[in-house]
Amino acid sequence: MNKSFCVYIMASQKNGTLYIGVTSNLPKRVWQHKTGTYQGFTHQYSVANLVYYRACTRALEAISLEKRMKKMLRSDKIILIEKANPEWDDLAKDWYGVC
Repeated sequence: MNKSFCVYIMASQKNGTLYIGVTSNLPKRVWQHKTGTYQGFTHQYSVANLVYYRACTRALEAISLEKRMKKMLRSDKIILIEKANPEWDDLAKDWYGVC
């Protein structure tokens, strides 16, 4: 079984606070952000909307992409999000049935 990895961007709202992360289990990790499982940055700033993600086949590829994205200018991150998700919809809004 091939394991996939995702680089993702969470946002507090359109043009709000952004968080970039990498995971091997996107639904689980997004759930952790949405429910405040960890009392960190995303909990403090209410960063709970999945606005962008990109699948990678290898962990090193995903980690490298995450590092590059974190170094991007905020304006470039916004362009990236808006090309894929112009309305900044929560891409995980229907995943759990409770959020």
